[in-house]
Amino acid sequence: MDVAKIDTILRKYNGDSDFLIEILQDVQAEWRYLPVDLMRHLADELGVPLARVSHIATFYKAFSLEPRGEHEIQVCMGTACHVKGASRVLDAMSRELGIGEGQTTADKQYTLEAVRCVGACGVAPVVVIDDEYHGDLMPDASAKLIARHMKEGAK
Repeated sequence: MDVAKIDTILRKYNGDSDFLIEILQDVQAEWRYLPVDLMRHLADELGVPLARVSHIATFYKAFSLEPRGEHEIQVCMGTACHVKGASRVLDAMSRELGIGEGQTTADKQYTLEAVRCVGACGVAPVVVIDDEYHGDLMPDASAKLIARHMKEGAK
């Protein structure tokens, strides 16, 4: 645990527990998940019960208690995407990555998630990789997109 990084984050919010969600967001951005020992440290430093920190960390889907991949892949499963075959896109990406939905590759490079809506219904089905939107995807094209992303990332 890098106490200096944690202290920097806490100073940003003047150690005010009213900013617990924002603090947890910054911690997750730094570590890509919320380690339990770090949540304990934050609870101590902020003077709040660990149960409160844990409640917030488990209530919001944006937080993860498991390490996440360096690259996050979100497959939209909203109504428009679902109707246009998003589940087949998810299956193709799952096969290409060798992981199931909600899992992270063994090398910690990719996390694959199904999400409810990304707000790009006009180009359904949609996949978001690290905040980059890819629309009108079919299963074959989505597998190729992952393969290309993996190849480019290896350079």
